[in-house]
Amino acid sequence: MTVLKTSLRNFFAHKGRMALSAVAVLLSVAFVSGTLVFTDTMNTTFDKLFAATASDVSVSPKGSDDEENPRTGKPESLPASLVERVAKAEGVKSAEGGVSSMSVTVVNSANKDMGSSNGAPTIAANWTSNALKSMEITSGHAPRGPTEVMVDADTADKHHLKLGDELRTIAVTGDFTAKISGIASFKVTNPGAAVVYFDTATAQRELLGKEGLFTQISVTAADGVSDEQLKQNVAKTLDAPFKLQTAKEAADAGREDVGSFLDVMKYAMLGFAGIALLVGIFLIVNTFSMLVAQRTREIGLMRAIGSSRRQVNRSVLVEALLLGIVGSLAGVAAGVGLAVGLMKLMGSLGMELSTRDLTVKWTTPVVGLVLGIVVTVVAAYVPARRAGKVSPMAALRDAGTPADGKAGVLRAAIGLLLTGGGAAALLVATRADKASEGSMFLGLGVVLSLIGFVVIGPLLAGVVVRVISALVLRMFGPVGRLAERNALRNPRRTGATGAALMIGLALVACLSVVGSSMVASATSELDKSVGADFIIQSGKGQLIIPQVEQALKKAPHIDHVTDYKGVEAKLTAPDGRTEDEELVAADPTYAQDLRRETVAGELSAAYGKDAMSVGDRYAKRHGIKVGDTIKVAFKDGRSAGLKVAAITSDDSNIDKGVMYTNITTAAQYIPAAKMPKNVIMFAVAEDGKEKEAYAALKASMAKYPQYKVQNQTDFKQDLKDQIGQLLNIVYGLLALAIIVAVLGVVNTLALSVVERTREIGLMRAIGLSRRQLRRMIRLESVVIALFGALLGLGLGMGWGTAAQKLLALEGLGVLEIPWPTIITVFVASAFVGLFAALVPAFRAGRMNVLNAIATE
Repeated sequence: MTVLKTSLRNFFAHKGRMALSAVAVLLSVAFVSGTLVFTDTMNTTFDKLFAATASDVSVSPKGSDDEENPRTGKPESLPASLVERVAKAEGVKSAEGGVSSMSVTVVNSANKDMGSSNGAPTIAANWTSNALKSMEITSGHAPRGPTEVMVDADTADKHHLKLGDELRTIAVTGDFTAKISGIASFKVTNPGAAVVYFDTATAQRELLGKEGLFTQISVTAADGVSDEQLKQNVAKTLDAPFKLQTAKEAADAGREDVGSFLDVMKYAMLGFAGIALLVGIFLIVNTFSMLVAQRTREIGLMRAIGSSRRQVNRSVLVEALLLGIVGSLAGVAAGVGLAVGLMKLMGSLGMELSTRDLTVKWTTPVVGLVLGIVVTVVAAYVPARRAGKVSPMAALRDAGTPADGKAGVLRAAIGLLLTGGGAAALLVATRADKASEGSMFLGLGVVLSLIGFVVIGPLLAGVVVRVISALVLRMFGPVGRLAERNALRNPRRTGATGAALMIGLALVACLSVVGSSMVASATSELDKSVGADFIIQSGKGQLIIPQVEQALKKAPHIDHVTDYKGVEAKLTAPDGRTEDEELVAADPTYAQDLRRETVAGELSAAYGKDAMSVGDRYAKRHGIKVGDTIKVAFKDGRSAGLKVAAITSDDSNIDKGVMYTNITTAAQYIPAAKMPKNVIMFAVAEDGKEKEAYAALKASMAKYPQYKVQNQTDFKQDLKDQIGQLLNIVYGLLALAIIVAVLGVVNTLALSVVERTREIGLMRAIGLSRRQLRRMIRLESVVIALFGALLGLGLGMGWGTAAQKLLALEGLGVLEIPWPTIITVFVASAFVGLFAALVPAFRAGRMNVLNAIATE
């Protein structure tokens, strides 16, 4: 009880000093709790959507793989006659045919794409009674003929659509227009898909190519019949293999598809939360170390009057427990708010998530509380042990004696050993022959070098701070020298504070190096390998429809246009082993559009009759040489024996490992209805007509906003933008760790000012002005921030360089250090230091000189 009372008294006596540590715990726990609430809410949203849209039993083609963009551009279908057969099965209340396709683009009268901008699909379907489970018509009426279409309310609101507006639907079978006859609202949350409905005959004709076909059959059970029993009864009536799913199975399948994406998002965000927690540990350790140092005399008095080491130790840990509880409770509450904020952010990006589906499972606050409390108590353990070792004689000494002024020899030795081990592991990673082997050494090197730098931080502080001070602080005269001495006064504290900032900036530097190297490598590869002037593809991954192909081939000033199709097949090598592979069926001109190095044979020969090429790794794996024959069983087609006419080098990042054959060869064995559409197309301008050809291609694509025409400069910039956007997201997530690190600098300075109250009073008494005092504290903060930045950026560039060497094994062979980014981050760190010192410097300047001198 006495220990608890003492802890409570000390906790509330130093509540101001604990505040920033509590904020660090709050931020870290909030990020973890917010991530869990956000992903659980998304799961709830999709679960409700799948449950609402699934029929008791659904029947679909066996070959249907539920791809958003089937290779032929048309989804697999069933004959309409099957609906009547299914309806006659025992236990069936009703059966209804449905048509749906996600291989469509819908544009308004201004030719603007009405689809989602967040990657959600555009769905075109026929209006059925099954759709009434999830939708209700809120304006107008359902489509009644080929000139009418109904759109979902979310899309209508987002794009300001109203009854009577004209929409054009672009599908593989052609373009068709219809006017909006109705608007339907989702009964559950729509995560962002754009949905349009047609009458059944129009949907069949325009989406599937002819009437009398459906993509699925929705079956409703009669009263008293279970979904499983209904599924068995329907299966008995069908004499061909079809895919049958109960409502639960369909919902589970949808949940599994979405779940993989959500899991990646969840664990990525939790990873960044973990980094913030790690940085928070340094802040908590520093806080309690400084509080223990400042209370040395007080603790000595407690020991003198009978308190045991265990009681003193326990007192500090109870304070940490209280800090963890307060910070974690606030963090859990803030996490719910963060989740709502993320939902609003996703809404602005096109993914609608309703707060009505906000899901806070009981495990979320438990995880947040346990995590925050455990991390706080563990971080405070070392300072607590140090407090327990304070002897009763300390009551006779001044408080705040910097007993840990020099890093111990043992600590330095361990730090050097860990750092050396990390450097050795990184070196081994750069010399690995396989990326899979090198990645293990890379991970080990990152962990060991990071821990090593943290442990050796106090030793480095003594050297690095002097160098930084010589370059930055000497120009400020005596005030600069005082700031330098303050930073060097306690190397362990400076090292720990700098290490917190080091972690975040090391990751920033590493990712910057990797991102820049990827862009530079890809650019170099494009310059070296791509001979085509123009690249045509969909920004949303859609296949290129026939009307677009024809428009491209009719464009003026074009020397040639190359088709590029992906064909699935089973390959049986001469050694008898069979593997699933994808061949690229292209025009012979592709050999000019992409310059591939061969290790045997001529690539142009691979486009001859019944010929193909293979990559050198495949050839080595199966002992294949030029002239051998491979049995190729084309999906949805016949088998063929194709002669290997060339073996291409896999020392490339573009089309690595790809096997080529002529489109005419593939067309011999694949029925025309099953022939895949183009994934991408290439074009070459006539000599001296590049500008005219570029303009002509752009004009030919004006009606089709889902496709973009890019020259090589456009393509490189697009690649750079994509990587830049990804890095910006990562930097944004790392900002949490950097914010916690800044709080650490603020807390260190604030507690340091309290610790040096008497010293500050004496300096003011002998002539140091308030302005000089504030400048001294700001400069001290700048030095600590630059120290952390220098270590972090140096360490991160080392990690990034090692990572690039591994990526070079996968074709990304150019190392590029983004010096503008590195220099900008380093300079920004100085401003971070200035910002962190604002409050501590202001409070120091406001001190009463006499009261400060009288402080013990």
